[in-house]
Amino acid sequence: MPSIGNTQLKLLEELCNAMAVSGDEGEVRQIVLDEIKGYADQVKVDALGNILATHAGSGENRLKVMLAAHMDEVGFMLAADEGEGIFRFETLGSIDVRQLPGKAVIVGKEHLPGVIGARPIHLVKDEELKNKIPLDILRIDLGPGSAKVKPGDRATFATRFQRTGTSIIAKALDDRLGVAALIELVRHAPANIDLLAAFTVQEEVGLRGAKVAAYAFDPDLAIAVDSTPANDLPAWDGEENTAYNTKLGLGPAIYVADGGTLSDPRLIRHLAATAEAEGIPYQLRQPGGGGTDAGAIHRQRAGIPSISVSVPGRYAHSAASIARIEDWKNTLALLHAALSQMPPELLTSERV
Repeated sequence: MPSIGNTQLKLLEELCNAMAVSGDEGEVRQIVLDEIKGYADQVKVDALGNILATHAGSGENRLKVMLAAHMDEVGFMLAADEGEGIFRFETLGSIDVRQLPGKAVIVGKEHLPGVIGARPIHLVKDEELKNKIPLDILRIDLGPGSAKVKPGDRATFATRFQRTGTSIIAKALDDRLGVAALIELVRHAPANIDLLAAFTVQEEVGLRGAKVAAYAFDPDLAIAVDSTPANDLPAWDGEENTAYNTKLGLGPAIYVADGGTLSDPRLIRHLAATAEAEGIPYQLRQPGGGGTDAGAIHRQRAGIPSISVSVPGRYAHSAASIARIEDWKNTLALLHAALSQMPPELLTSERV
């Protein structure tokens, strides 16, 4: 049985501190390749940069089960060098521009330190405070002598991983939590299935890697392993928040529906029944927006029954997210148990 201990936490720290903004996932890809070496029957890196790892089971009538976790994170691309170490930039992935001024960043392969600059409040006119700061007036400032970076290079938040009590604070928990969990599943692959592990690229800019990976694998079913935003803070008016979608501390979130996928009901039932039988806490993610790699996977070939299972986390796509270690542990436990107990006839049952 896979487990989460100090070794796995150190791996998660390494993954979170790495920079892998969409389209430049090389740092995380190398970590994954090192960690799964010797545990898969076949490992390849495809044309887009996905890692496709397969582990064949030993039973009869095995289901081909694809698990996908995306390696990329939201961030920035340098767009133009304006001299003196100042760069205009664009966002990659969905980022709230209101949060950017004053944020420390790392830039390029050498993780050069910089800051996203805007005029200080002392110099801002009162009427300007009423308006959102537009992206086109923000700059990444590295200071003079930054010749080692150029337009096209990536940047991301400089937040370092830290553990505080029962929680983890880091950038890119979306989806390094999923990547670290999938590494453990490759290392402890159940024998009753053929495990097809896809560590995907460019999820944050349109689920692009997952589309290619699913076509290549042609699985019987798929599970996207991700991190979902937990909207579990108090409502703005102080009243109880009933539209929380997920809450920290309640275990893995099994998706019923999101902005890109209506989850296969047979997979919902199997995951929920497994959790209840094993005494693993879980929650159903309230239907709503957002999406995971499942949104691209389920539409490949002749259709692939798909679902998502995510670790809830607050403040996604910002400089720092927070998640509970127990939620991560229980997500891994649920996935391994559900895979280990997945009957070959699962998909022959009625959908509804």
